Amino acid sequence: MIRYLTAGESHGPELTGILEGIPAGFNVSKKYIDDFLQRRQKGLGSGGRMNIEQDEVLITSGIVNGVTTGAPIAIRILNKDWKNWKDKEIEPYIVPRPGHADLVGTAKYDHEDIRFVLERASARETAMRAAIGAITAEILESLGINIVGYVTAIGDISYQGDPKVKIDKLKVMHSEVGCPDPVTSKMMEDKILLARKNKDTLGGAITCIASGVPATLGSFVHWDKKLDAILAKQFMSVQSVKAVEIGKGVEVSKKYGTEVQDQYSIDEKKINKISNNLGGFEGGMSNGEDIYITAYLKPISTTLTPINSIDLVTKTETETVYERSDTCAVPRAIPIFEAVMAFEVLNNLLLKTGGDNKKEVLKNYNNIPSLEVDDFNMKNEVWNMNYDN
Repeated sequence: MIRYLTAGESHGPELTGILEGIPAGFNVSKKYIDDFLQRRQKGLGSGGRMNIEQDEVLITSGIVNGVTTGAPIAIRILNKDWKNWKDKEIEPYIVPRPGHADLVGTAKYDHEDIRFVLERASARETAMRAAIGAITAEILESLGINIVGYVTAIGDISYQGDPKVKIDKLKVMHSEVGCPDPVTSKMMEDKILLARKNKDTLGGAITCIASGVPATLGSFVHWDKKLDAILAKQFMSVQSVKAVEIGKGVEVSKKYGTEVQDQYSIDEKKINKISNNLGGFEGGMSNGEDIYITAYLKPISTTLTPINSIDLVTKTETETVYERSDTCAVPRAIPIFEAVMAFEVLNNLLLKTGGDNKKEVLKNYNNIPSLEVDDFNMKNEVWNMNYDN
């Protein structure tokens, strides 16, 4: 099992992360991680913070000469905005933003100022998650597993795409809003610009696809081992996410079973599915098809237009005070979801293969069932289900 911890505040000196359990011998490059971080900073709808930060990682443990050692991996991301805050007299933050962690977080930890909550609850934390996920994504790519995310909705402007057509990652990266379709991209751009003009914010949706994932990752034997459920939890943990969809989950809930199930066919002894409505899962396990997951993000809570709130000092109704923020954070959130997906796919892959080094992992990886008909050894005999009681 691999695991990670992050630490750091939005306007503190730095973000810190530790990733534990990565086997030795895998190539990991600083440039690959930094590219992830740079994608997180781009996109129409970004606020002023992204004009200050130019994120890059400092690797201080666990990766030597570009190769994992098996030791915990320690990385840092410096906050350039820290220089603007370290000697600053901080105005009291006493009016919570509806929809943010402000109100409940202040009550939970009994703080005297809301800023202690917002500094950690801020989506700035996702920079470190993106960096950690980038490490796992590069390892997955070396095993032939690739993850691509793209924007499927901004507000009420949506892009369905053709599930039979592979998403072009370059088109996603060249779009100001992270959508591979130029026509829809333009409509999404206009929507964001209108929201900015109206001093408002917008949410949307991001779909992530993992291709090349072998079958049998995850398990049906316990609720907490179901890979689709684990991935849904990972996606839900990202700031602003309010819903997660596996495959065509919403659409298939409205249809008959005969229209929905991903029926089987045989192609040169390989068992294939004639559709992928269920997003690459059966019984909580990967089934060898592409994994499709969509996250739905609410509009961010900080709006230029004041909304109703409470002054926690005077105990009276008031309106929110604006703090620098994005108009729409969806486009630059793509690498965050790629990161959390990569982490969990690699985690479950290593649970399957075991191994302390690349050689051991590859040996077991190559023995994962490929779902060919000859892999099944069926007795085809009548038997009894007896228990010794």
